[in-house]
Amino acid sequence: MTEVKLITLDPGHFHAALVQKESYPGVARRVHVYAPLGPDLFAHLGRIAGFNQRRDNPTGWELEIHACPDFLARLLAEKPGNVVVLSGRNRHKIDYLQAAVEAGLNVLADKPWIISATDRLRLEAVLVTAEAKGLIAYDIMTERYEITSILQRELVNNADIFGSVVPGTLAEPGVFMESVHYVMKSVGGVPLRRPAWFFDTTQPGEGLTDVGTHLVDLVPWMLFPNQALDHRRDLQVQQGRRWPTTLSREDFRRVTGESDFPDYLTANTHNGQLDYFCNTAVSYRLRGIQVKLNILWDYESAAGGGDTHLAVFRGTRACVEVRQGKEQNFRPELYIVPNEAAKRDGVAASLRNRVAGLNGYYPGLGVADEGERLRVTVPDRYRVGHEAHFGEVARQFLHFLEHHATLPAWEKPNMLAKYFVTTEGVRLSLLA
Repeated sequence: MTEVKLITLDPGHFHAALVQKESYPGVARRVHVYAPLGPDLFAHLGRIAGFNQRRDNPTGWELEIHACPDFLARLLAEKPGNVVVLSGRNRHKIDYLQAAVEAGLNVLADKPWIISATDRLRLEAVLVTAEAKGLIAYDIMTERYEITSILQRELVNNADIFGSVVPGTLAEPGVFMESVHYVMKSVGGVPLRRPAWFFDTTQPGEGLTDVGTHLVDLVPWMLFPNQALDHRRDLQVQQGRRWPTTLSREDFRRVTGESDFPDYLTANTHNGQLDYFCNTAVSYRLRGIQVKLNILWDYESAAGGGDTHLAVFRGTRACVEVRQGKEQNFRPELYIVPNEAAKRDGVAASLRNRVAGLNGYYPGLGVADEGERLRVTVPDRYRVGHEAHFGEVARQFLHFLEHHATLPAWEKPNMLAKYFVTTEGVRLSLLA
């Protein structure tokens, strides 16, 4: 395979650096970075330096910096690599994606690729162009690599354990997922400094179009594995709702380092407080299955807390749930809750049988009886954490670069379906 040479374009989010948290065979140590000179670039360089200087398993990246106002034009003129890495200001991401693929460059891009319904046709055009040019344009969907999500998918598709999915209603959906993130957090043990523009939702997107992309991606990945969706036929987005998390001026100063709210946030500031419209709820039907998603942001977790995640898939025999909250010490755990006491023994026996089979892939899995529910016990060695998932996605991307034919045919239509849900849900929330 031709040596992979990375180009990082306008890294406005720490996920751009996480792609380089480890080194990869066949990837050049020298990475070119094209960006405007400013705090986003400095933060990115600091993170890469931290990976190079850490005590355990340090990386050896070399960075060549191109800091200038016309950074995109220079990248396209010079093209010092063959893979563009994108993570940052999502409003312009579709511009960067289009420019890269038209220039014959592969792309590894963080979510979201688009944040507005008006860009859906452009997204489709980018994917068509990439396919026609034999390029790989790949979406960084890290949650597919979380062990509890992988195992949940296995169990949801086991009729003896799960049965079939309950279609559900708006009031009682067949699938309910909720994620809670925090503005104040640490990355790699270092408090995360958010840029002020992060709070302008016209730039990173609202809750559903940003972090909600992961939840929308997981639903068909769980229910209809390896199947292509047609968003025009298979999806009906019914309701969207948005509401703010309010930050004081001091809250804003702590997380950004800025002394006051910038002028571009004036429309959402009142009495010295900022209404940050980061929360979205959406309801939709996917091939007749009722789905509800809540994407929430709070300012800061309680001491010892962290992001939370809930994923409930209701089956005719049992619910299969991932819960990540205080009870689970903020790490995801997988539960099976039989619907009826009479079915419990049969579900438990089927679960133990399936988990025994999965031990061929994940040695050490077990089943714990917790009364009304059963828990799949997962060894710590599989709990690598969110940051490590970026390396797993990057390795998968590198495999597709070397073996183009292995890129699943369903990825393209399902990406269009995913961004149809996220952008349509936000569009409806703005009309509500």
